[in-house]
Amino acid sequence: MKSISVEELAGRSGVPLIDVRERDEFAAGHVPGAVNVPMSEIGNRLDELPGEAFDVICQAGGRSARVVEALETRGYDVTNVEGGTGEWIAQGRDIETPSA
Repeated sequence: MKSISVEELAGRSGVPLIDVRERDEFAAGHVPGAVNVPMSEIGNRLDELPGEAFDVICQAGGRSARVVEALETRGYDVTNVEGGTGEWIAQGRDIETPSA
């Protein structure tokens, strides 16, 4: 399984980022530009995933690792973000929250 650090994610551009946390977790704050496709729904939403290579993030890296493993078996070019959103926030990086 390919994986990158939060530092590497921060330096990337042009690579889609899928956040597999649940909707309420995502709404509380997420990496800018991330798209929410919860792990619990991903099997029914495969048609929404990017056709090109993309990164997958969760809160700490566990759920995203499981999703990356499953998607790799389906032929997707995916990379896990180690440390997840929790590490992103711990490093003091900006997050997005939905506007009311």
